[in-house]
Amino acid sequence: MENLKRVVSPGPNGTLLDEAGYPIIPPKGWRFLPAGDAGVTRKVTSNGAFWRVQFKKGRRIISKGIWAPSTFIERALIEVDTVRKTEEYRKKRQSDLNRREKKQSEYEKEFCTAVEVYLHFHPHHKNIEKSMARAITAHAVPVGSGTVARTAMIPIEERAAKAVIAWMRHQTTAYDNLQIAHIKGERRAVRRHLAQQSVALLSNYRKGEPISVNCPLRKAIMQIE
Repeated sequence: MENLKRVVSPGPNGTLLDEAGYPIIPPKGWRFLPAGDAGVTRKVTSNGAFWRVQFKKGRRIISKGIWAPSTFIERALIEVDTVRKTEEYRKKRQSDLNRREKKQSEYEKEFCTAVEVYLHFHPHHKNIEKSMARAITAHAVPVGSGTVARTAMIPIEERAAKAVIAWMRHQTTAYDNLQIAHIKGERRAVRRHLAQQSVALLSNYRKGEPISVNCPLRKAIMQIE
């Protein structure tokens, strides 16, 4: 049979494109299973006949779901539903949920501490430091947030530093309203310039200098308190 295991991408008007970018039609008797239920998807893909529909967004690969034989999908839905109705599954599910919540709670505390360490404000500004750390943590650490705080590729100290600068870019600068030219490297250059401004702003709080009522960071903190 024709290739029954491949990666395709979404095309215009609900069509599919093969690896070379040409229109392609799923085999007869196949149907689409949207992404969202990993258990069912694993059951279906374990049979070996499926097309994964995915696309690239920035550096991320996002899956929209899979095309597979209708019989495989129907069987997987029934089997997974049967398992999930058992008491054993319910207990395991609850245990897994409790473990994930505990792990998430521990990470939130660890990350918030890392942000405070990076900020390292003068004792005169410790209240602002803590408010800022809580706000950044609340924004950055939720599962699925897609922020730098969710990656394990870099040390937590670096994650915290990058999260601070990213938060300040949106909260204390005009970045969100800037009209950035569509030139390669221009957005990166703008972000680098704004990061330098943010670091300079942070230095005032680290030195314990008097803070103006018009300070953008002070205003941002006042809005979230």
